[in-house]
Amino acid sequence: MLKSLQKTWFSNVRGDLLSGLVVALALIPEAIAFSIIAGVDPKVGLYASFCIAVVIAFVGGRPGMISAATGAMALLMVTLVKDHGLEYLLAATLLTGALQVVAGFLKLGSLMRFVSRSVVTGFVNALAILIFMAQLPELTNVTWHVYAMTAAGLGIIYLFPLIPVVGRLVPSPLICITLLTGVAMALNLDIRTVGDMGQLPDTLPVFLWPDVPMTLETLQIILPYSLAMAVVGLLESMMTSTIVDDITDTPSDRNRECRGQGIANIGAGLLGGMAGCAMIGQSIINMKSGGRTRLSTLAAGIFLLIMVLVLDDWLVRIPMAALVAVMIMVSIGTFSWDSLRNLRKHPPSTNIVMVVTVIVVVATHNLAFGVLSGVLLASLFFANKVGQFMLITSDHDEQTDTRTYRVVGQVFFSASEKFIASFDFKEAVDAVVIDLSRAHFWDITAVGALDKVVLKFRREGADVEVIGLNEASATIVDRFGVHDKPDAVDQLMGH
Repeated sequence: MLKSLQKTWFSNVRGDLLSGLVVALALIPEAIAFSIIAGVDPKVGLYASFCIAVVIAFVGGRPGMISAATGAMALLMVTLVKDHGLEYLLAATLLTGALQVVAGFLKLGSLMRFVSRSVVTGFVNALAILIFMAQLPELTNVTWHVYAMTAAGLGIIYLFPLIPVVGRLVPSPLICITLLTGVAMALNLDIRTVGDMGQLPDTLPVFLWPDVPMTLETLQIILPYSLAMAVVGLLESMMTSTIVDDITDTPSDRNRECRGQGIANIGAGLLGGMAGCAMIGQSIINMKSGGRTRLSTLAAGIFLLIMVLVLDDWLVRIPMAALVAVMIMVSIGTFSWDSLRNLRKHPPSTNIVMVVTVIVVVATHNLAFGVLSGVLLASLFFANKVGQFMLITSDHDEQTDTRTYRVVGQVFFSASEKFIASFDFKEAVDAVVIDLSRAHFWDITAVGALDKVVLKFRREGADVEVIGLNEASATIVDRFGVHDKPDAVDQLMGH
């Protein structure tokens, strides 16, 4: 117990505290921006980010991953806030959390095994592009000072780690933010700052229950939004956990993460915050700044609240150019550059899945649409590929005038036409044996194909025997097959 506590909380204290500080600084403008997107007061996003980060540190399934208010979730809230107001958003946040907790208990996090690597790569690349695009408003129609500050920030981020000893002790994004803030204040530069994003809260969040009628009508209003937020939140969280798993070479408990995200969202809703989920950008900032354990996530949430309440006079002076530089670094680090080099090496189907995922996510700004499109395409390509791995050979016994067909491989909807086409129904033989001892039948389409083959041979006057069915295949054939039942032809035509 103590060893586990030491490993997941206190094995990297200095790195976790410093990275938590950097993440907290990066969370502030994003939380404010996402609140503005959703059409609510900035404190709604800031309270949510604080609460979700603190709660998920204890109940999440992926140590070191950062969860807070996100743009993907904010986009789903716009219409609800516009039509019904903040109270309904808080109610929808509570329901979102409840649905995610249920998903965790139903072990839906295990469904991530159906998401192929090409979909994950496309998801990562799309997020990198979206993160970069989100910085463009800060670099449009601005003075040359902003470009100079952003370039200087990138220089600090990438060059500071090259300094012996010191470069490894302090995260370069923290140095970037501190130095550029000092320069902006010293030179009194007229550039956009965090304070220009919106007013920071000046009080602690308080417990409150959404002021909405507890009726079926309320449920009908918030349920569609809650379902959408629950799905998108879990998708982004599961994808982010996969990426952090790869970076740290450690496993995560996805079903616990589902439950943790739900509990965190319930907590956010009860403290006046909006729903959130894992953040790939901040999670990568955390990893690159040295964060590894749950302490880094907890520190990010606590530092966020302390800075907002105590250091607000300093925070509002942080130039947005400094944070833009940090987010550009995140974008560059997030993008899978190997995926571009592998376009020539990987199969076309893999490349198509990756590219389609990127295009759909960037075009719609909806992670769920992109991931579902990628999963659907990958499934179709897989079904087509597996359908090709079926071989049917035959030999003829002249003494008994029997043709024996031997089927090897998987027979399902994708392979059914090939299965039927592999038999010669015009050959005049007395008997046909179909040996299925090395085949497996998966669905009713495959069973229907077997029915057609058997009945066509019988129509040509041959005696047909099906042998070698394994137990699972025999079960589905006995249940849905008609070739060995009375009036087989009529039943097949009826189907």
